[in-house]
Amino acid sequence: MSRYTGPVWKRSRRLGISLTGTGKELDKRPYAPGQHGPNQRKKLSEYGLQLQEKQKLRFMYGLNERQFLNLFNKAGKMKGVHGENFMILLESRLDNMVYRLGLARTRRQARQLVNHGHITVDGARVDIPSYSIQPNQVIGVREKSQKLDIIAEAIEANTFVPEYVSFDADKLEGSLTRFPERSELPAEINEALIVEWYSR
Repeated sequence: MSRYTGPVWKRSRRLGISLTGTGKELDKRPYAPGQHGPNQRKKLSEYGLQLQEKQKLRFMYGLNERQFLNLFNKAGKMKGVHGENFMILLESRLDNMVYRLGLARTRRQARQLVNHGHITVDGARVDIPSYSIQPNQVIGVREKSQKLDIIAEAIEANTFVPEYVSFDADKLEGSLTRFPERSELPAEINEALIVEWYSR
């Protein structure tokens, strides 16, 4: 299944969640798209709720179905709570860490920076967005890429760096200091519904 690249704002409104991370999609019209606007009152079935939750998380992190399922299965083999482990694995992907450090304004932008070879891990160039970051690995920007406008603009606009991440704006590098706790991850996601979806 290919990655969805259509109007992300419309999808954000349908799912009731900001997929770009900026929140702008829901500011003007915080209801689902369609001609009936805010008057739509469809009650979702249990199946529908589980599917919606899965799609919310999948689109939030920008994964295709196969990548998403592979990571979900990997989380199931780890000790601890399946859903929480899954969220932590998603959070520690390289493209997401680039976004969390404030080197990109959206996860999609972060994925492009990684794909185009602008990002390093422990000094070596890594161009795989799904690369799994471990605590204390250093994520940086290649010397040739440090003057990129896209990075400068993102750093200037960034007002929040999570507690489980450290960042040095002068060196343009940072690291995952520890794996996040569930309370530090997106509160609008109910990962138990996703576990139920895949357990059907």
